[in-house]
Amino acid sequence: MKEIVKIPQEVQVEIQGLNIKVSGSNGSLERDFSNPEINKIIKIEKENNNLIVSSSSDKRKIKAYVGMIAARINEMINGVIQDYVYKLKIVYMHFPINVKISENKIIISNFLGEKTPRIAEIPKNVKVEIQGDTIIVKSPNKELAGETAARIEMATRIKARDRRVFEDGIFIVEKPGRLK
Repeated sequence: MKEIVKIPQEVQVEIQGLNIKVSGSNGSLERDFSNPEINKIIKIEKENNNLIVSSSSDKRKIKAYVGMIAARINEMINGVIQDYVYKLKIVYMHFPINVKISENKIIISNFLGEKTPRIAEIPKNVKVEIQGDTIIVKSPNKELAGETAARIEMATRIKARDRRVFEDGIFIVEKPGRLK
């Protein structure tokens, strides 16, 4: 079982066992795929402009690991070429929501008239911009960008009210890999 990942000319890849470092025009990303179950079974090798993730085993779980590692490396390569972008929309019906960025946090105040602001953390390698009623989350790391967008959306989750009436919140409206 093997998966082949193509490496573009403008991207450099360094391999040390199952530790991969990918560098490009948009920065560099590093990830360690080490796992006690797969350390001796899966190999990552560089051949010409291809990265080969291979395994000597044909077990279903090992095949899944090979596919997952190849997909994550492909995401890393795409991320160092161009940022992953998530767009969120600020929606309110009852109370105007105030959203601002302070250091490494997004502060959401006056949500449903609440006195205490709701806060979502922003990781180190993620850029967040507020443009009117749209929040844009950018990062070369797809997982960090998605996690940050999810944290912002979850910060405005409504529990004790009817969602059909209180449609207020911040919602993901556009993400990479989905049609617009």
